[in-house]
Amino acid sequence: MDYIEKIFKKTGWISICESIVFAILGIILIWKPVETVNLISYILGSIFVLIGAFKVVNYFLSKGKYDFYNYDLILGLMAIVIGIITFAYSDTIGAIFRIIIGVWIIYSSLIRINLAFKIKTIGVSVWSYSLILAIIMFACGLFVTMNAGSVVVTIGIMMIIYSVIDIIEDIIFMRNVKEIF
Repeated sequence: MDYIEKIFKKTGWISICESIVFAILGIILIWKPVETVNLISYILGSIFVLIGAFKVVNYFLSKGKYDFYNYDLILGLMAIVIGIITFAYSDTIGAIFRIIIGVWIIYSSLIRINLAFKIKTIGVSVWSYSLILAIIMFACGLFVTMNAGSVVVTIGIMMIIYSVIDIIEDIIFMRNVKEIF
C-alpha cells in the first residue's frame, strides 16, 4: 500500500505543477491578452508555413513529380495556405483557444466529480468538499466554453480560478490518501 500511496502523492504533485503552469498562462492572458492571442496565432502560422515549405522543397528534392503517390507538394501548399489563414484570422484562433481551454476544464471537473463519488463510497469524509470544488470547476469550464463574448481577460481569470481550485482539491486528496487505503 505504501507504494500506491507514493504514486498517488506523486500524481498529486504533478497535478499541482500543471495547475501552476495553467495559472501562469492565465496571468499572462490577463496581463497581455491581445498580444498573447496574436503570439499564439503567429507561432501556429509560422509552424504551418515552415512545415509547408519543407514539404514543397522535399517534393522537388526527391523528384516526387514521377512518383504518383507522393503528395508532398499538395500537402506543403495546403500547410502554407493554412499558415497564412492563421496569420490573417488571429481572432478566430483566440476563439478556438478559448474552447479548448474550456473543454479541458470541463473534462478535469468531470474526472474530479467521479473521484469525489468514489471517495464517498469508501467513507472518506471530505468527499463533499471535493464535489463542490469540482462543480465550481465545471461551471467555470462551461462559462469559458459557452460564452463566445467573453474576453481573453475573463478566460485568464477563469484559468486562475480553476488552477486554485485544482490545487486545493489536490492538497485535500493528498492529505487523505491514507484514508482511501
